[in-house]
Formats: sequence, C-alpha cells, structure tokens
Amino acid sequence: MGTAGRTGRDIFGDVALLVFLIAQASDGVLTYVGVSTYGLHIEANPLIGWLMSLIGQGAALATVKVAAGFFGIALHLSAVHRAVAILAAFYLAVAVFPWVAILFYY
Repeated sequence: MGTAGRTGRDIFGDVALLVFLIAQASDGVLTYVGVSTYGLHIEANPLIGWLMSLIGQGAALATVKVAAGFFGIALHLSAVHRAVAILAAFYLAVAVFPWVAILFYY
C-alpha cells in the first residue's frame, strides 16, 4: 500500500508511523495528566498501573511509550505498514480519545 517514490519510501508507511508515534506520545502525556489529576486507579491497564506504582508515573510512562515507539519503528522497518496503521487507529480509539473525553469534557 502507498506510493513508493524515487527513494523507495512508502508514503502510507511513513504516515502510519508518524500517526502511531504521535498517538503514543499523546497517550503518554494524557495518561500522565489523568493519573496526576485523578489518581493511579484511573489507569485501565493493570500492568502500567503496577509499573507506575513501582518506579513512578513519569518513568513508567516514558519506559512503555519508548518501548512501544521502538516496536512501531521495527514494524515500519519490516514494511508491516498496515499493522502500524491499525495499531495507530487502535491507540487513538481506545487510549487518546477516551483520555481527551475524560480530561476535557468531564
């Protein structure tokens, strides 16, 4: 999928990766604000909640978001662009948009 230019780049893959990385960063920031505002119990992912209780909110979120970013980049470099796009849409739908709703509309 996508259009490969003279450089062999895949525009679809590049856009998918960019959206994925922005979704990860947004989820990290919004999660930090949400947990700081409402408490650790608001974090829906028990593994991330557990990691936050062990090493702190900022360190835990930085760790998991950097790891997710590296995995997304690895998928991109493996030309699995459709998977990166699906993961980007998934994170927007189940992480970023719910945090926006909680933080800005409730």
